[in-house]
Amino acid sequence: MTIRFTILASAVPIYFDNHATTQVDPRVVEAMLPTFTQAYGNPSSVGHLFGEEAKQLVEASQASIAAAIGADVTEVVFTSGATESNNLAIGGVLSQRRRRGNHVITVTTEHKAVLDPLEQWQQQGFEITRLVPRQAGDPLAGMLDSDQVRDAIREDTALVSVMLANNEIGVIQPIAEIGAICKEHGVLLHCDATQGVGKIPVDVQRLGVDLMSFSAHKIYGPKGIGGLYVRKRNPRVRLQPAILGGGQQRGIRSGTLNVPGIVGLAEAVRLSLAEMDQESARLSELRERLWMGLRERIAGLHLNGPELEAEGARLTGNLNFAVEKVDGEALMMNVREIAVSSGSACTSANPQPSHVLRAIGLSEDLTRSSLRFGIGRFNTVDEVDFAVDVVARAVDKLRKLIA
Repeated sequence: MTIRFTILASAVPIYFDNHATTQVDPRVVEAMLPTFTQAYGNPSSVGHLFGEEAKQLVEASQASIAAAIGADVTEVVFTSGATESNNLAIGGVLSQRRRRGNHVITVTTEHKAVLDPLEQWQQQGFEITRLVPRQAGDPLAGMLDSDQVRDAIREDTALVSVMLANNEIGVIQPIAEIGAICKEHGVLLHCDATQGVGKIPVDVQRLGVDLMSFSAHKIYGPKGIGGLYVRKRNPRVRLQPAILGGGQQRGIRSGTLNVPGIVGLAEAVRLSLAEMDQESARLSELRERLWMGLRERIAGLHLNGPELEAEGARLTGNLNFAVEKVDGEALMMNVREIAVSSGSACTSANPQPSHVLRAIGLSEDLTRSSLRFGIGRFNTVDEVDFAVDVVARAVDKLRKLIA
């Protein structure tokens, strides 16, 4: 079957939606290719060389990933992606009969892959405390104060779930401080680190997390593969499995292991770690160029999230802003030359405005007229300049129509 990409027929849009997903790095593809045609055995089939070879690839990849996040090799569980990892972490803890209680703490700006499962657990009798972060206008908008977690913890708190870096406004939460508080009170901490792993330094011991979700396709790896860190000691975290079957991965997550994906995830993590400092500086420069160019040509812009100058408070490739006096849907339709987002890719089917922007206090009008740029590994200065021109022309056109 021949697949035709009709979107490319007239012009190629420039991709600035790297928080939604990323292009697979050719070096990752190269690492994966042998697993399709040579080392294609089932890693559970250890009675022959094909299975043994696949098993060795999985074990080497697992060791590489574990070392990258400061974990023991046996603490890395492979999943289909961060959504499954989040569900396994939350459900796995809350399903345990010996859990501490029925109270969970999270944040209003969490990804829906955390908020929606917790909503279901609430319907089953659990009490969910949703903390509200700093509001729009604050230099650290979107950030949680660790004392909010301390004040919210109770004797029956079974789990705290706070993401490391937000997928819409890029805010980086003080997870190490929160982890210390959770440890002090004997409460498990889950962290959705999908936007953090490979972009900022992540060490599970320094952060003090007990469970941590991550995914390959946010860091130039393949879709359909992710991981969950599960602490093995101090304390030992026990999870109720969500998928039963062959007993793979110590019974935590059964199913034939995705060897190509696992190899791709490991290579994506390795490359991101090796190039992190250089790439972070480059992305910061591109973002500054983008923001300054937009501000020079467009009046009435509002930065969503932490100030760009707030060191360590925001992902370097993230820019989210609102445009005054412009209809959001019309704006998206008029910047088709560039691929950007008006919110989370996982909620794009929902016509409601971004829950993250609403949670930090933006009006519905500004929320609907917001754009999110995710600048990535393959973006260039020329592309940034082109994006500035596209957005500026679109805003000017739309404002003239309503003048």
